[in-house]
Amino acid sequence: MALDQTKPFKIDVPDETLAHIRQRVIDYPWDAMADLPGWEPGANLDYMKELCAYWVSDFDWRAQESTLNQFDHFKTPIDGMDIHFIHEKGSGPAPMPLIISHGWPGSVAEFRDVIQPLAHPEEFGGSVDDAFDVIAPSLPGFGFSDPPPVPIGPRRMADAFNTLMTDVLGYEHYLAQGGDWGGSISSWLGFDHPPACQAIHINILTTRHPDGPQGIEEIAWAEYFEQDQIMEEGYRTQQATKPQTLSYAMMDSPVGVAAWIIEKFNSWSDTDGDDIESAHTKDELLTNIMIYLVTGTFNSASWIYYGRREEGGRVLSPEGNRVEVPTACALFPEELLPWAPRSYVERIYNVAQWSEFPSGGHFAAMEEPEMLAEDIRKFARTLR
Repeated sequence: MALDQTKPFKIDVPDETLAHIRQRVIDYPWDAMADLPGWEPGANLDYMKELCAYWVSDFDWRAQESTLNQFDHFKTPIDGMDIHFIHEKGSGPAPMPLIISHGWPGSVAEFRDVIQPLAHPEEFGGSVDDAFDVIAPSLPGFGFSDPPPVPIGPRRMADAFNTLMTDVLGYEHYLAQGGDWGGSISSWLGFDHPPACQAIHINILTTRHPDGPQGIEEIAWAEYFEQDQIMEEGYRTQQATKPQTLSYAMMDSPVGVAAWIIEKFNSWSDTDGDDIESAHTKDELLTNIMIYLVTGTFNSASWIYYGRREEGGRVLSPEGNRVEVPTACALFPEELLPWAPRSYVERIYNVAQWSEFPSGGHFAAMEEPEMLAEDIRKFARTLR
């Protein structure tokens, strides 16, 4: 893979695409929707109407597009796919290469508030010695990256991202960070691709040990986890088993896509009750939604759930081998997937740093960017 195959990229959505999306929002048949209270049955009707009214009258995609285009974007062919990535080169003589991976229902827009502080810490009251070269790719099938020809899971995506970091960008060593699917991809990078991947930093536990929980504390966590996830299994089961069927409903329904995604941002974030905007602004929410819509990737983005099932599920190693590169675990209290006790995590990872935070949820880079960035810097100081 040659660097000369990598081409600059600029986000520039056709006016016709934006007009079509806007008209579909305007034409949505709100009268057909039942007015069920709260968020328990799903995306709240009153909030969806409020969000869509703002979408039609006040949301400025071009302004958000311009903000995202302040970063350097590229595309490069890997495994027959054009992979999109942001590449923000860090300050100083020796910035550490860092690949940060998003998940579902996120996008590279999640990292808007952490890329500059990580790449240029001296501009935010920090030290240039903590600088990173920040690489933020769109996952295959997500956003501005091409979809794979068939569904693939996080292990295959990790292979592609290792190729990006080593063969395309020429880094000998790098640090990998991620939440949601990015945490799973980072785990596979640490498992399959040392010494190039020298360490990982994760803010979610998506993996499992083949021997299961041991001892009272771990068993209690497993029982709580199972009960806690009952009301969150619907989307996951659908996308892991019949993603194509769901996509027929979603591919030309901007309001449907928005509802499917907004419900997750409300229930997975550290909000003040059901006030989703205590954690995210309308502009942040709609920018992320629009990335799925303007690229037409709702369908292929859901494939990763199907792909993980095809790859074998949550267990990294049936033999019980663990990720041996140093691993930092960042625990935010309102994470969707409750963390296991450290004793369990240490059977899957070589835990070198364990940080527990007072606030924040699943979308840590958006909700608590300063906390997350500083935790990454703290960990990286032990590796430089």
